[in-house]
Amino acid sequence: MSFARLSVKAIANAINAGASAVEVAQATLDGVAEYDLIQPQVWTLRLPVEAVLAQARAVEARVVAGEDLPLAGVPFAVKDNIDVGGLPTTAACPAFAYTPDRSATVVERLVAAGAVLIGKTNLDQFATGLVGARSPYGAPRCVFNQAFVSGGSSSGSAVAVAAGLVAFSLGTDTAGSGRVPAAFNHLVGLKPSKGRWSTRGLVPACRSLDCISVFAADLSGAALVDDVLAAFDPEDDYSRRAPAIPPALSMNGLRFAVPLPDQRIFFGDGESEALYTAAIKRLETAGGTRVEVDIAPLLDAAKLLYSGPWVAERTAAVEPLLRATPSAIEPTVRAIVQGGLATTGVETFRGLYALEGYRRAAEAIWNVADILFLPTTPTIYRLKDLKAEPLALNANLGLYTNFVNLLDLSALAVPAGFRGSGTGFGVTLVGPAFADRALLDLAAYLETFPMADTPPLDLTPHKPGVKLAVVGAHLGGMPLHWQLTSREARLVTATKTAPAYKLYAIANSTPPKPALVHVGDGGSSILVEVYELDVEAFGGFTAEVPAPLAIGTVTLEDGTSVKGFVAEPRALDGATDITHLGGWRAYIASLRV
Repeated sequence: MSFARLSVKAIANAINAGASAVEVAQATLDGVAEYDLIQPQVWTLRLPVEAVLAQARAVEARVVAGEDLPLAGVPFAVKDNIDVGGLPTTAACPAFAYTPDRSATVVERLVAAGAVLIGKTNLDQFATGLVGARSPYGAPRCVFNQAFVSGGSSSGSAVAVAAGLVAFSLGTDTAGSGRVPAAFNHLVGLKPSKGRWSTRGLVPACRSLDCISVFAADLSGAALVDDVLAAFDPEDDYSRRAPAIPPALSMNGLRFAVPLPDQRIFFGDGESEALYTAAIKRLETAGGTRVEVDIAPLLDAAKLLYSGPWVAERTAAVEPLLRATPSAIEPTVRAIVQGGLATTGVETFRGLYALEGYRRAAEAIWNVADILFLPTTPTIYRLKDLKAEPLALNANLGLYTNFVNLLDLSALAVPAGFRGSGTGFGVTLVGPAFADRALLDLAAYLETFPMADTPPLDLTPHKPGVKLAVVGAHLGGMPLHWQLTSREARLVTATKTAPAYKLYAIANSTPPKPALVHVGDGGSSILVEVYELDVEAFGGFTAEVPAPLAIGTVTLEDGTSVKGFVAEPRALDGATDITHLGGWRAYIASLRV
């Protein structure tokens, strides 16, 4: 399969003209299945095949009935911190998961416009990160070079579009999560002005700053999605009504601001610096006038996001889980959100006062320029390097993105070339609030300039590991889960065993552990989590399993078999039968009552 990128506009036009939405959906499903052999960590959940095809058939019926659907039959994906009714929302934290009855407003609008949902995508847990590597579901990689990070937090959403699996996807953007992955994977990333798209049904990162965003292969695709989603939502407390006359911009006399020379920071990445210089020259050739400005107020404002009281806003979103089961949260994310617990009201107000000062200083930029024209990121990192310095390198990636929502600005990330490694470089057009459509129009001028050919996708197959079902102390959030995370285990699914097991609480076990026993007829289905480890890591894990437990084979409810915990007969001496509770989490919860 070619994994060619999909056009939102072309698909919608074809299906409205009579093409088969079912054929498009089936081709999409085939591509998703094939790319699973390369990056299975793109998804947290996919809809069953029949559910996807049923959506497509419904779209065809609507078109035949005379509806002109703006997104007819267009396959899309949703970041897994955005609600889809009837499907679990995990925010990449299984212990946090809940199943909403209703979809987020943006999902409702997209489906009403004819779009076909394929599934939910991976992310940096709780949308905390710009790297895409902070998830129990694994780390999506740059589609052009899998040694490098995909960018985050909207990692799976970006990869799904960049690999041609879907035509567009929803991400979110608090500090750059809808722009950084766009740059690395050569996509358009539209971060709308705060409140311009509804955030009802979004798990908040920083609720006062959050935006839902879109990834698309081209500007026309992003614009079509914006047409559907830009509307006031009375059900969203943070929704805003657009001004009657939004900011207008034109290439005729356009003044675009770039940082002072000593503020153009690339952390030694000369290729990124050269690509940015080339992008500046392209905008000048299109008719724009370069203006150098002092961006120090922007950079100072950006520091408030992770060094100021806005960390406490992230903490507020996950506080119940953080206090009850801190080990359920990915270690780097936990280190960040725990910092918010100590933030005082006084510190919060001081931060608010400081932000207003930076906002006033930043307003001076609009006296001399119409837009800011910035690198989306200064550089990119290999996954192995990021693991050595997860906080510092993540912060580097947000240098030119973190301030945008704090200062209530609009932003559009667009491709601007490739490094020698094949990884994408991007630039971002930043404007005042509600300048979104004007930015889309301006960016079209950049599309007319030729750039280096897009490199082929890195289709190195995923090396299958050993699937392991865990049932007790190794579940996410439980005391021994670290034995999996330390070995980079990837969560494959949360499911149940076949109805052939009993579950017991072993007597006098520290920490408390269960015994899963196969009994055949008369047994029950028990909740488990299935992880994948590479063969070497699995061997090391198995060596640490203490008697009376052992690793054997467990049959899942779908009939497949994986490795899993089993118990010697002596494990049942004095044990308590807890099968009726259905799983270990319910048993632990019962002890707290």
